[in-house]
Amino acid sequence: MTITTTPLEGCIVITPRVFNDDRGYFFEAYNTQHFNNAVGYEVNFVQDNQSSSSYGVFRGLHLQKGEHAQAKLVRVTKGQVLDVAVDLRKGSSTFGQYHSVLLSEENHQQFFIPRGFAHGFIVLSDIAIFQYKCDNFYNKESEGGLHYADPNLNIDWGIPNADILVSDKDRELPFLKDAGDFGF
Repeated sequence: MTITTTPLEGCIVITPRVFNDDRGYFFEAYNTQHFNNAVGYEVNFVQDNQSSSSYGVFRGLHLQKGEHAQAKLVRVTKGQVLDVAVDLRKGSSTFGQYHSVLLSEENHQQFFIPRGFAHGFIVLSDIAIFQYKCDNFYNKESEGGLHYADPNLNIDWGIPNADILVSDKDRELPFLKDAGDFGF
């Protein structure tokens, strides 16, 4: 596997070594030992989630606050998404900045997002199946997030604004300047 660092400390892109032949392909999607060596500390994933979404569906920018914060290892098994992490760690030199990664069934890449980040993605293909591991259990009372169209973040989602499909709940999320303390 190849590890690529990003401008946001702790966020990495993992590209597996893919073995192709006339039967198809094979790759190791996850190995605890290799993963922990790549991030430099032990991450204990406790929950796997999966979603299916159509073109233009936006999910995010979500997070779990305080002691319920979650690190995520995300990937796409069908289709293509633009995946985004926003640094919300107090004192971080990249606080309020984001990094985006194109994840697809073709590139097999995974994006690791440590605790202290908001996370979201938008579907660029007709359909996408999105999978992710979390290192902490979901807690409804600790939900938080940021508005996808925050002008200070200025995230280019890669499709026309008129095509973006956002849930009512996500449309009501605050801009970063109004969000308060997330406990990171």
